[in-house]
Amino acid sequence: MTSPITRRLLTGRTAAALATSLIPTTLTLAVVPTGSAGDLGIVLASELLPMLLLLPVAGVVADRHPARRVVLAADLVRAAAQAATGLLLLAGPARIGWLAALAAVTGVGVAFGNPSVRTLVAAVVPVADRLRVNSRLAVAGGLAQIAGPAAAGGMMLTLGAGWSSLLTAALFAASALTLGGLRPAAALAAAPARPSPSAAPARPAPSAASTGRAGFAAELRGGWAEARRHPWFLANVLAHGVWHLAAGLLLTLGPLIAVESLGGAGSWVVIAQAGTAGVLAGVWAARRLPIRRPLHGVAVGAAAQALPLAALALRLPTAVTAAAYCLAMFGLGVLSPLWETELQRRIPLEALGRVGSFDTLISFAARPLGLAVAAPLAGVTGTAAPLLVAAVLTAAANLGVLLLPDIRRLPAEREAEPALR
Repeated sequence: MTSPITRRLLTGRTAAALATSLIPTTLTLAVVPTGSAGDLGIVLASELLPMLLLLPVAGVVADRHPARRVVLAADLVRAAAQAATGLLLLAGPARIGWLAALAAVTGVGVAFGNPSVRTLVAAVVPVADRLRVNSRLAVAGGLAQIAGPAAAGGMMLTLGAGWSSLLTAALFAASALTLGGLRPAAALAAAPARPSPSAAPARPAPSAASTGRAGFAAELRGGWAEARRHPWFLANVLAHGVWHLAAGLLLTLGPLIAVESLGGAGSWVVIAQAGTAGVLAGVWAARRLPIRRPLHGVAVGAAAQALPLAALALRLPTAVTAAAYCLAMFGLGVLSPLWETELQRRIPLEALGRVGSFDTLISFAARPLGLAVAAPLAGVTGTAAPLLVAAVLTAAANLGVLLLPDIRRLPAEREAEPALR
């Protein structure tokens, strides 16, 4: 039976995920008819840049303040920015400067909301239920990512981009009202905290109460010190950065190869849809597979992306490439809830926001880098070489983490259940 807390998490996170997935399509369809590709790039970059700059700051905020309050504030900021965007679009043709400024405000909300959501889940969900809850959240997020672009396109054609932005604002407001009022279950609130047996036997992470007097910079350094205490975390974060860089190459060069060598744009649609099916199947299967060492599943799932990279580089038939991409996305679907659950289990709650922000920062930065360098690299070396190199690096980086002792260690059967702050 689904608990009230789980239902609220699912409702709030689904609303936020759907809202987030509406934004790129809405902005694209609003800007391109009256602007240029350069204008669209400015607007989209205006959202990304604040996220990259503010994520470490947001991690400190997530550890200093109650997670539910930070999530509430972040969602309300995004709701206000999207409501203003909707009104601006309804008033007339897109004004690039204003759209870029509002996109930057949205990026600020994303930066501060992301680390706090992870902390919120760890705070309100018992340890034994986290993999199940994280899997459900991943399924909801995956479905929202599929539905969002279609919904934005449909509203653009029937009502206009302004109404799509107003819907986005309403969804963020719904997320704020749902998640901002979360309270811990009685068992969670009463559970005593004790150190995780799987964590490194070093000093405990500084808490917000103890570090508040030392200042913001000290807390930021404390978060980095906590991250360094976990070699398994740093190794995985770097490996995931390689994964995202390779994903940027794949998403840029894959359609070009499909059009030139695999029969046209229809073949890329088949490949992309196979990937969508794979990721949804993966998140559904994550808590059902008999995985005794979750970080092994994370490593193998990420390394599977080498398959479609190699298939595209070698110009294998569409059916083979689609199967390879489906397997890779299945691996991504499996690793996502496993990774979230392991972070929440192994990292002390009082440092989870700061440590997790480094993970998100690498992911946000590496994917755009891959998208940016793909075409120039292909212009010099052709499309095959970058994809083959990316396949080798992705497999080596992610499978290489299996050599670390902390990765091979079996997880503890039971750990402390921290109270919501």
